[in-house]
Amino acid sequence: MKSIVKIILVSALGGFISIGTYKMFFEEPEVRTYIETLAPNQARQTNYSSPSPAVDFVMAAEKSINSVVHVKTALRAVQAQSPLDFFFGNPQSGQNGRMQLGTGSGVIISGDGFIVTNNHVVDRAEEILVSLNSGEDYKAKVIGTDPTTDIALLKIVDEVSDLPYLSFSNSDNIKVGEWVLAVGNPFNLTSTVTAGIVSAKARNIGIINERAAIESFIQTDAAVNPGNSGGALVNTRGELVGINSAISTHTGSFEGYSFAVPSNLASKVVRDLKEYGTVQRAFIGVSISDLNPRLADELDVKISAGVYIGGLSENGAAQDAGLEKGDIILAVNSRNITKSSELQEIIGSKRPGEKIALKVLRDNVEQSFEVTLRNVNGTTKRIKKEDLQFMTLLGGRFRAINSTEKSDYRLKYGVKIMEVNTGILAEQEIPSGFIITQINQQPIKTVEDINKAGIELPKDRPIIIFGVLPNGREKYFAFGF
Repeated sequence: MKSIVKIILVSALGGFISIGTYKMFFEEPEVRTYIETLAPNQARQTNYSSPSPAVDFVMAAEKSINSVVHVKTALRAVQAQSPLDFFFGNPQSGQNGRMQLGTGSGVIISGDGFIVTNNHVVDRAEEILVSLNSGEDYKAKVIGTDPTTDIALLKIVDEVSDLPYLSFSNSDNIKVGEWVLAVGNPFNLTSTVTAGIVSAKARNIGIINERAAIESFIQTDAAVNPGNSGGALVNTRGELVGINSAISTHTGSFEGYSFAVPSNLASKVVRDLKEYGTVQRAFIGVSISDLNPRLADELDVKISAGVYIGGLSENGAAQDAGLEKGDIILAVNSRNITKSSELQEIIGSKRPGEKIALKVLRDNVEQSFEVTLRNVNGTTKRIKKEDLQFMTLLGGRFRAINSTEKSDYRLKYGVKIMEVNTGILAEQEIPSGFIITQINQQPIKTVEDINKAGIELPKDRPIIIFGVLPNGREKYFAFGF
């Protein structure tokens, strides 16, 4: 009996294997379409109240594509006049330099032809041509640039009106996970639109090589490639939320992440360049770092996110407002702050003289402070481009001396050199800490007096800067201008 059962089972198994083998190798796979239906009274629990409509990019693309231009530049290649020039790091560009062509993108922001783009798109450009999506070409000129944010403002030279344009929106409102479009001209493929989501905000990637650089990029996974720089990042309503600036890449092409300057920061730079010809940088006067769980444990604080103040500038805005080393900034103007790039973005969108409200943690107790922001020289004055010419040539950071220094050096007034950068100060070996009391016999009592002295300097006479060295000795420096 058992042997008969075994024979039956073996036979059945063999039949199943044969049928399965036939279906696998000889029958085409069956494709079924499942249509889910609900009975009239059938109910189902969901985590939403109604189905979400499909995201529609058409309106945003149509609105933005006509406002984004193709920027073409011509710049003279740097040529060495002698083979030795490169060894000394001073190649000279000349009239015989070969012209190089570059391309990028730009966004029209007004009907009369103002265009915002990246500084690196137009840097050193001698000629600029912008092409509209309609096919029209116009010459453009640089109104101003800001290398610290990589933003530049252009203006179409011809008289134009009623051009299609995009207005800056509030980039603070954009959320991680929100759909965005990148519009530009990658690889000279004009009027290209790509889509992605916001991957992160306030991202610092260390790409801007400037001492006072502000990096607080919107990171997206929308495809951006060479030629997209200066183009628009818009939301699904066609609102300008950023200026595409960089990609993270090992190959030179898009590999998954792109970065845009937030519209709030870009719009502030544009307003400054229009009104003053130069960017009005505000400073809070602190050295900062991100508060992480490890640092929070060392400081024995109950939070793990914020901005730690590691030091304060002498007579700076923060110090005068009562902040101290070791304070942790939690919020600015009611906006929570979790990392230093967010703080830099907010301060970068302000001008000297503006006030901000800080919420700070000190000894595990929250406190509030009001800080009046200052310029790089420690004053609240906003300086125009023409006033910066001589100070830019000097290449330093200055502040008026305080009462203690007046007493120590027995001076009635003076302006102290706080920092020496590249420029006349470095060339003439005028040291940091030197107190300027006169320039060509004009008394220098405030930082603004340096500007006034620079405007009135005669071109056919040497400049004489008189003052006091850090050791108290009087000294003068004379040089041609």
